[in-house]
Amino acid sequence: MNYHSDKYIMDGVREHYNEALEYFPEDRIVGIFYQGSGNYGLDTPTSDIDTKLIITPTFEDIAMNRQPISTTHIRADDSHTDWKDIRLMLQTFRKCNLNFLEILFSPYRIINHLYAEEWNRLIENNELIANYDPCRAVKTMCGLARRKYEQMEHESPSHHSDIEKFGYSPKEFHHLLRIEEYIERYINGVSYQDCLMSEKADYLISVKRGCYALGDARLIAKAAIDHIERMCNKFLEDEWPTNKDVDTLLDGVQYEIMKIAIKKEISD
Repeated sequence: MNYHSDKYIMDGVREHYNEALEYFPEDRIVGIFYQGSGNYGLDTPTSDIDTKLIITPTFEDIAMNRQPISTTHIRADDSHTDWKDIRLMLQTFRKCNLNFLEILFSPYRIINHLYAEEWNRLIENNELIANYDPCRAVKTMCGLARRKYEQMEHESPSHHSDIEKFGYSPKEFHHLLRIEEYIERYINGVSYQDCLMSEKADYLISVKRGCYALGDARLIAKAAIDHIERMCNKFLEDEWPTNKDVDTLLDGVQYEIMKIAIKKEISD
């Protein structure tokens, strides 16, 4: 159960959207989507509202072969919005990274009416897209888990106060345990929607708040990463084909959205 209400999260998403309009004309914005703990039922009093903003390129961007936009905009309150060109976003879906796929399942979103019909095709097929390439999905999850394990005691500006207080980052630790649960359920055929929502939310929130001493956290983290690697290695012994229907869907949605955007720009 999230600490913040649905209204609170949506109000935050709306604030991010309104700020995005200071940088991009509305016709270029495909949509803005909440990302993070609230999509997993792990929102706490200190959780930020972070979002992903998907935009279309201009005709000039395409004609001049400019690099697609992919950057993180830090807001005044230190929350952030990832700005992503739709061409890159749809390619990212093929990488099966849960940190991107989650926006296809999040109820916290604002979608431009110009592109809603096309984007809703992705939402309607979110389970197919999430399972586009099971091997890549498991490899990506395993790689993400390794990064969380390595970052748990790694000194950085964002972890400094926690490492000073606990000797490690409880946030990275809880992410590692969340991914362990997620991978196990994914491999066992649980729907992606259900995989996103932890069955151990109260426990993970207590971990995130620093319930373990450093020594115990190290032991549990080591057991978790070992378990993850065993599960992933076992899964990857088999061959899993990619879903070519998803390629057709992603290509079609990208084409139609960009066609709408360019026609609108030229006609204006």
